[in-house]
Amino acid sequence: MGQTGRQLRQRTVKQMKQGPTAKTGKQGKARIEPTGGAKLRYWFDGTMARGTSALVAWLAVLTLVLIVVFTVFVLATGMEPGTENAKGGFFGQLLATLFHALDPGTVAGDSGSWRFIVTMLLLTVAGLFIVSALIGVIATGIDDKLAELRRGRSLVIEKDHTVILGWSDSVFAIVRELSIANESRRKPAVVILAEQDKVEMEEAIREKVADLKGTRVVCRTGSALDLGDLALTNHGLARSIIVLSPGGDEPDSEVIKTLLALTHEGEGPHIVAEIQDPQNLEAARLVGGDRTVIVDKRETIARLIVQTSRQSGAAAVYTELFDFDGDEIYFHSDASLSGGTYADATAAYEAASVIGLVSPDGFVELNPPMTTVVGGSELVVVAEDDSVLASAARSTAVVEEARINTAPVAPEAASRILLLGWNERAATVVRELDEYAELGSTLEILTELGTPDVPDLANLTVEVTHGRTSDRATLDGFPITDYDQIIVLCYSDELPVQRADARTLVTLLHLREIVGDRAKGDRPSVVSEMLDDRNRALAQVAHVDDVIVSDEILSLILSQLSENERLEAVFQDLLDADGAEIYLRPVHDYVLAGEPVTYATVVAAAARRGETALGYRVSAKSDDAAAGFGVHVNPAKSTVFAVEAADRVVVLAED
Repeated sequence: MGQTGRQLRQRTVKQMKQGPTAKTGKQGKARIEPTGGAKLRYWFDGTMARGTSALVAWLAVLTLVLIVVFTVFVLATGMEPGTENAKGGFFGQLLATLFHALDPGTVAGDSGSWRFIVTMLLLTVAGLFIVSALIGVIATGIDDKLAELRRGRSLVIEKDHTVILGWSDSVFAIVRELSIANESRRKPAVVILAEQDKVEMEEAIREKVADLKGTRVVCRTGSALDLGDLALTNHGLARSIIVLSPGGDEPDSEVIKTLLALTHEGEGPHIVAEIQDPQNLEAARLVGGDRTVIVDKRETIARLIVQTSRQSGAAAVYTELFDFDGDEIYFHSDASLSGGTYADATAAYEAASVIGLVSPDGFVELNPPMTTVVGGSELVVVAEDDSVLASAARSTAVVEEARINTAPVAPEAASRILLLGWNERAATVVRELDEYAELGSTLEILTELGTPDVPDLANLTVEVTHGRTSDRATLDGFPITDYDQIIVLCYSDELPVQRADARTLVTLLHLREIVGDRAKGDRPSVVSEMLDDRNRALAQVAHVDDVIVSDEILSLILSQLSENERLEAVFQDLLDADGAEIYLRPVHDYVLAGEPVTYATVVAAAARRGETALGYRVSAKSDDAAAGFGVHVNPAKSTVFAVEAADRVVVLAED
């Protein structure tokens, strides 16, 4: 037992000699005292952790030590050759030694004793190791710096720019729209912060958005939830911020946390954010405050689908109003119209369409009563650009009173609707359909995937059938040609984007074959939802009346709101069943058949019915019907409008 204890003590003493010293503290616990060598090694490791500059500094010190040692050795031994080209003195020999260390070719020109040449050769070999290490350190440092720049971690030095937080397919449409809106700005910029590789983001934008029209796109890699990463965008000096809904199981949670990160300092640019689930709207609005406009993605898309299904060609009208390429919605003050009525304002401008009023307290009303006095209200105007409004020419077009149709319009009858497919937006679509439908209308739902959760309805009678919507035999079991509206939804909850769109395209092709060559009035209106805008052109092969691309149309709305947050009230009124909506109604409801009439006559006829004219849609037989489904928004009042039976007038009306 004693021998064992003695051996243990001997091993302990040996370990203490080899490594750090162990001392006993007040509590009886061992405390490690580092040796001098350990302290030196720790200090050296700390200097090396400082990066490339520290490595270069150590190599410089090593080089200095090397040439000083060899210089002293050469001078002390007197082996330096006494040639006339030799540099005398300590500093001369120090310089010659440095040349030998840095340039291997120097030793080839040496003369003198073999002892001197061998000494210089050893110096050169040692110098080769140092120079090689120096080149490696510098190359590694440059690579690290390039990798850091590639990651996009530098501060964005911009102001009055638009910041986009997040990455999705919506980015490309938003960047495209912002580049159009920025054409009149000086040095415009869009800054994108996302958890994607910087170079990959830049390459994707160059591929998808061919012409940026002078707008610079700056990408940074990072998380919008990290305050340090968020600061890279210089968002405090931005014009506006767009927060995109990310993918994943809880996208709204990330959006709300991003809003917290943006608003925790109080003041800043206005924010536009999209929310997937309407149940999270209140929380997002509470966090975002007055600075933030929240777009309910599910409700917005559902409302567009419903309104488009009721009015063939409405999607082209919404696209024209929501994008920056063409005519957009602006706010304009005109004191010369303050004494007139809203009806006078609708006919006032030659190339601008007044569609509503903004009261002095900020209340927006589209298509107010025609007798409303303009007074101090702002005008809501559709125009090509806000720069033309200040000098907008007044209309002198002739209104042909004798051609205005004053006969009452027959009330809308009960409708029969077929809904194919089901996803998270379907319940909202059904609820919106019920808002517009007349009492006694029917809705039949056919779906293969998903479990329809039909809300309580007031006007619609619903019947649900499970079956394959892309199967011809299943579709033949429904009286397709007897329906007034057919809505095809994609299986976005159950299938990937391309597979969901492919399933939708097959369904549309079957519908086209079943409907055949029937004219528009003799066949149902077919509206389809698509997830990828690239599939829109394929859907046109099936002769679909309208295609709603979810991310595309939402991107247009986000872009518009980022430029002018006041448009939120306008868009809300346009898409709400309780406000004024867009209708495409037969031209014969407004003007009598006969020779072509001026568009000013159509505007006056709509005003007589308490409606605001926005434009017209020409029939498929017309020469200009190919562009935009034949829809023309905000034509000049002097434009001559042909009165064809299949033509439609685009109006804002209450019902």
